[in-house]
Amino acid sequence: MSGPRLAAALAIAALVGAPFVPMGGMRQYVLHVAIQIFIWAFIGSAWSLMGRFGLVSLGHGAFLGVGAYTTVLLWNHFRLTPWLGGPAGVGLAVLVALVLGYPCFRFRVVGHYFGLVTLAVGEVVRLLIIAERDCTDGSLGLTLKTAGGDSLLAVQFADKRVFYYAALLVWLAGLWIWHRVDRSMARAALEAIGEDETAAASVGIHVTRFKLGITVASAALTAFGGALYAQYITYVNPDTLSGIGVSLKIVFAVVLGGMYSLLGPLIGTALTTALSEGLRIAFGLKFLGMAETIYGVLLIVFIIFLPAGIAGGARRLVGRRVAPVTASPA
Repeated sequence: MSGPRLAAALAIAALVGAPFVPMGGMRQYVLHVAIQIFIWAFIGSAWSLMGRFGLVSLGHGAFLGVGAYTTVLLWNHFRLTPWLGGPAGVGLAVLVALVLGYPCFRFRVVGHYFGLVTLAVGEVVRLLIIAERDCTDGSLGLTLKTAGGDSLLAVQFADKRVFYYAALLVWLAGLWIWHRVDRSMARAALEAIGEDETAAASVGIHVTRFKLGITVASAALTAFGGALYAQYITYVNPDTLSGIGVSLKIVFAVVLGGMYSLLGPLIGTALTTALSEGLRIAFGLKFLGMAETIYGVLLIVFIIFLPAGIAGGARRLVGRRVAPVTASPA
């Protein structure tokens, strides 16, 4: 077994055994933070499928909210199991992606204009959820109705280890999908499209089909992540699962970690989550707004001085150190 594969196997083994490590009274809190990191890293990986090819979406909160709310509403009102409600939410998010993507790609709405369109779609979904308060409870949010105990059918468990392993498995699946796209012919086509759509079309690349395909895949994975997050948190709110705020949260985490790196979304999500939790614990109710201010300033500093993200910056640093060593014998 090669070095990288052995390291990956050891890392996965450590993650699998982590819930059984003695943590004292911190076990539940640590598992709670880890679950959120895995879920949001999966969502970040879904966003980076588009972002790394120049399709910068600022409205992924739309897909996240559609997936989460569809699953919760179908369970609360019709007692439809999340095993069916989740796929329904994914299907609805795919429909939104098709309605959003096809006109944009067909008429070549690109760059900042595409970002603004996605931003508007995210806000439309958020406002729609608030407007339909009779079934969504509007801006107050909606609580998932309990099944009365642990239930595989309702995907409700008191033991956080169940959600930990589910989130870990979903995150690993997201890495596999990212890797498959990275190794496929679609990567070359999408990179060519990102560089120059006209030139890509002139060599026979179906621009609209490739861009729409990667958008649909990203939307489906994001909606699935939203459904899983809703099942774990058991509460959905339009401000935390749709709209501008959550969309920018996804973008910042991925950009901070590195959207061109396999582990970039995980690194960025882990850092932003740890930073927000640390500042929340440090300040609490004192100096209201100070934690958010420090959080925002640090994000800006990281983005300015590490434009390729933490993973990209580390790779460049290692490359600079290895290059002279490799060149000296020659």
